[in-house]
Amino acid sequence: MTKKTSQIIFDEKIIENTLEDVMHNSFMTYSEYVILERALPRAEDGLKPVQRRILYTMHTLGLTPDKPYKKSARIVGEALGKYHPHGDTSVYDAMVRLAQDFVMRAPLTDGHGNFGSMDGDSAAAMRYTEARMSPLALELLRDLDKDTVPFRPNFDDSEMEPDMLPARYPNLLVNGASGIAVGLATNIPPHNLGEVIGGVVYRMEHPDCALADVLRHIKGPDFPTGGLIVNPDALAEAYRTGKGKIYVRARTHFEKTPGGKPLIVITEVPYETKKSAMLEKILAVSEQKKELFSGIDDIRDESDREGVRAVIELKKGVDAQKILGLLFKYTDLQITFGINMMVIAKGAPVQAGLLELIDYYIEHQKNVVTRRTRFDLEKAEKREHILAGLIVAVANIDLVVKIIRGSADTKEARTNLMKRFDLTGVQAQAILDMRLARLTSLEIYTLKQEYADIQKLIAELQSILASEQKLLGVIRTEMLEIKQKYADPRRTHFVDGQDDVEVDESEFKVVEECAVILCNQNHLKRMSPRALQKGLEAGIDEKNEPRILVTTNTDAKLSVFTSKGNLYIMPVAQIAEARLKDAGKALPAMIAGVDKQERIVNMFVFDNYDGNLLFATKNGLVKQVKLAEFDVRKSKILACGLKDGDEILLVDKVTEDPNVLFISKKGMAINIRREEISTMGRSGKGVGAMKLARGDELVLACQVAPAGGMVYCMTEKGYAKATSIAEYDVQGRNGKGLKTFVLGEQTGESLVGAFVLTRPGLLTVKQTMGDITMLKTDDIPGLPRYSKGEQVVLALMGNDVQSVMPRIFE
Repeated sequence: MTKKTSQIIFDEKIIENTLEDVMHNSFMTYSEYVILERALPRAEDGLKPVQRRILYTMHTLGLTPDKPYKKSARIVGEALGKYHPHGDTSVYDAMVRLAQDFVMRAPLTDGHGNFGSMDGDSAAAMRYTEARMSPLALELLRDLDKDTVPFRPNFDDSEMEPDMLPARYPNLLVNGASGIAVGLATNIPPHNLGEVIGGVVYRMEHPDCALADVLRHIKGPDFPTGGLIVNPDALAEAYRTGKGKIYVRARTHFEKTPGGKPLIVITEVPYETKKSAMLEKILAVSEQKKELFSGIDDIRDESDREGVRAVIELKKGVDAQKILGLLFKYTDLQITFGINMMVIAKGAPVQAGLLELIDYYIEHQKNVVTRRTRFDLEKAEKREHILAGLIVAVANIDLVVKIIRGSADTKEARTNLMKRFDLTGVQAQAILDMRLARLTSLEIYTLKQEYADIQKLIAELQSILASEQKLLGVIRTEMLEIKQKYADPRRTHFVDGQDDVEVDESEFKVVEECAVILCNQNHLKRMSPRALQKGLEAGIDEKNEPRILVTTNTDAKLSVFTSKGNLYIMPVAQIAEARLKDAGKALPAMIAGVDKQERIVNMFVFDNYDGNLLFATKNGLVKQVKLAEFDVRKSKILACGLKDGDEILLVDKVTEDPNVLFISKKGMAINIRREEISTMGRSGKGVGAMKLARGDELVLACQVAPAGGMVYCMTEKGYAKATSIAEYDVQGRNGKGLKTFVLGEQTGESLVGAFVLTRPGLLTVKQTMGDITMLKTDDIPGLPRYSKGEQVVLALMGNDVQSVMPRIFE
């Protein structure tokens, strides 16, 4: 029996398009959403969508300042469910910022509970805190129910939310804004409410005024944390273009302890600077730059409920003004605040100056008050219409009663009234709904008075709509009422910085002797000679054992040559102090851009730039370079050009020794005259010193004298020997050389180390399994150049010798 098979055919539509177009179209949609719906504020109300939705949610929940607080989790949940389809953390974080009086110049949320601190402490979880609107938030939402702003459907079309808030005061300038979108960012500083309203009112009264006229009212940013603006002259350009920077510094004063020690007391910190982080940075800088800040004795935070008070205690006799000047330069006691007034205006991101922002706001208020006036006018006209019908009824009450009593039902009564008195259906219904109590003489008078008042109101509203000047007058009056009610004194003040003490940092520098050490694991550290001596007496691990030592001073420059052919020039003072047994720091951790595979080959402190440097590479190239070529101001230059796969083996000052000895991994050696080595520029790759067999490379390049000591070699199997340098005859450059070690299966296939010593010493031998052996050079047998050596280290079962190095300290 055959099995039936079925075939399923899917309808497929394959769209072919270039990746460039797909990325462009998709990313543009995403970036437009982020710019318009997340990161940038609107010019009209100064709010981002999440802030607007939080305030509207609180408005719908009735969380006015006179009502009890409600759990933050309830507010966040309501905002998420109805208006903001994002994470609860983003909503709660935004709500917390709206309540922080050190972030917002005029907080819009009244928080109850832990809402964070200036020290960077985060707010408590939303289930613990409560909130409601602040009084100023009501001014943002005022008249929202009078059709003053357009509404739109929410994310699932189940609710309506406002596009913007009426914002009866210029919230964008008062509270500022910061945010990062895709390719765009904004950073608008907060300002003083009274000053901003004064500037807006002046602009309304003088629409053709210059920026300088407005700046007589709006002095500049007014940060909630106070502080001082150092360069107020830069504000005019920033307000003109919408982009600029100012310097904001902490407010400080000087005191003295009973013992006579000077104190620097900080009472206000720069905007959005975490106080605890600022003090930690002051402590870190004082430790890193001890020569500048050695006068600091103590740093403490004495802040309490009364306000900010951080104290920097100095040693007796220290010039507090000079220390303060250095703190302004190196710490967050003075910061740069970048002004970037990017907003959403007319549906698109715009970088606007101060006048443009004010004009956007005035236009918004004209629309708000116009829409509100129309709403009120329509309502008043409806009421006037009803009152006119009621007055007719009262004037003819007996006839009205007779018509009503003679009608079969309400519908007939309404129709009869409309015919008899020429009324509309609305008026007739109002007469039918009127209570008998309204027929008293007092009520009749009240009715006529209300009719007269409503006619006056209609006339007033119509005159506002008919006259732009009257419209602006309404806006002006209402804004001045808000100013009268909520304005407070300026907190941020201005200094020109001309009275600052010029600090000569050289006065503070203490030049000390020191030793810069490169240890076996390629880490650098700096030590005082005394600490070095103590460390040697205490003993050290093999990995931290010094490989190169340079004795110098703390004001010197260290030239570091690496295996990749680079030269890095760094101040000795930049190298962190450490104990001999400490690891120190790798070069990539101290200098940006250093490859992790770069090894330090040698390092120097040059007193002068006379003479030459000798370079040799593992692939057998060699050259000389005049030292003067390394007298540069840059922190990184190319010291030696390299071919692919090559690296630097030797960098050394040219000495009086006439010859240079090279030994390869495969046991070959050549001794050439230094005068045969060409002098080249820094980018030159060198000339051949020794012809190497395939797979061979140099393990030693060293300047030597004809009778300049002993050559020591060791193989991977622990075989070693010492040979007099006199056995290495001088040959011509770029030859194959002579056999210096007989290698084989027993002795090992390659040399792991070779070096020249002029006096006896100690060797550190390290094996692959971590074994470390200390050998005296006297224990290594003296043998001819052409020999296989003797085993001095047991290298069994794969535990081969990995490296052998002479100790620089014995």
